[in-house]
Amino acid sequence: MTACKRTFLRRTAAVLAGLALTGAALAQTFPSRPVTLLVPYPAGGVSDVIARTLSGTLARHLGQPVVVENLGGASGGIAAQKLLNSPADGHVIFQGSPNELVLAPLSASALKYKSEDFRLVQMITVNPMAVFARKDLPANNGDELLAFARKSAAEGRPLTFASVGPGSMYHLLGEHLAKLTGIAMTHVPYKGSAPAFQDIMGSQVDFFITPYGKGQIGMVSEGKVKVVGVLSAEPQDAFRNAAPLSASPGLKGFVFDTWSGYFVRKDTPEPVVQALHKALSEVANDPETRAALEAQAMVVPRPQPLAAVARVYADNTEKYRAIAKSIHLQAQ
Repeated sequence: MTACKRTFLRRTAAVLAGLALTGAALAQTFPSRPVTLLVPYPAGGVSDVIARTLSGTLARHLGQPVVVENLGGASGGIAAQKLLNSPADGHVIFQGSPNELVLAPLSASALKYKSEDFRLVQMITVNPMAVFARKDLPANNGDELLAFARKSAAEGRPLTFASVGPGSMYHLLGEHLAKLTGIAMTHVPYKGSAPAFQDIMGSQVDFFITPYGKGQIGMVSEGKVKVVGVLSAEPQDAFRNAAPLSASPGLKGFVFDTWSGYFVRKDTPEPVVQALHKALSEVANDPETRAALEAQAMVVPRPQPLAAVARVYADNTEKYRAIAKSIHLQAQ
C-alpha cells in the first residue's frame, strides 16, 4: 500500500468517525429549542385541528414546546417552501400530504420544489372524504348530482366545486370527476377548507370534495350543508345515509381517501429523523391523542417504520402524478 493511499484511508476514517460523533451528539441534543409545526392552511380546518390536538403530546415527548404556525396559500406550497428555506435540523417540521408536496408543484410554476425534496417521518391520520354541497342543491346522491350537473352544464351554468387551491388534491378530484363523466364543471379555489365551507354554507359554491372532521359533521347535522356522497368503497359511520359515489354507474372505482403525516427536509441528519420518528410514533400510540383524533372522525393508523412510510410516500407520489397527467394539469 502506498503512502498516499494510507493517508487517504486515515483521512476517510477520521471523517467517518467525526460524522458518527456528530450524529451521536445531534441525537443527544435534539431538540435544543422550541419546534415549529407548520400547518399549510388557515386556522379552523381539518389540518389545523390535527395539529392542535397532538401538539401538546408531541411537546411532552420531545421535551420542548411545539408551536403551531398556520401558513396558507398556493395549495400548501408556501408553508412547504418555508420548510425548505429553514435549516435542516428538525426544529421545523411540516404537517402535510401528497396534496401539498406532490400536486402543488405540478400546478404552480412559482413553486420550485419537488416531492423528493421532503422525507416523510411518520403518518398520523387517514382521513375519509365526502362530497359536501350547499343545502339547497337539488341532489342527494351521486346519480342525482351527475344528473343535475349535466342539466346545469347544458343550460350554460356549470356546477362550481371548491378546492384549497389550484393543483390541490381536491381540485384534482373535481377535475377527475368532470373528466370521467364528460360534464363541464367550474373550479373555485380557496386558501383553505374553512373559507370554502363558509361559501358552501352561503350557497356561493355548489360542492366541495374534502376530508372532514367533527366540525363538518356538525354543519351537516345542523342543516348548514349536505353530504351528497362519500368517496370510500362502503358507507361511512359519520354519514350512514350517504351512498358511496362509486355506487353510481358512471363513477365505478371513484374511491379515495387522504392522510396527514410529518415531513422534514430530505437532508435532515439521520439521528434527528430517528428522534422525530420515535417521538411521533409515541404520539400516535398515545391513548388520549388517538381518542381525541378519532372523536374528530379520523382514523389513526399504527406507527410504521421509516422504510414503510417511505414506500407509502413513493406510491402516493406515483399515483397522483398519474392522475395529474391524465387531466392534463398544467403549471400556471
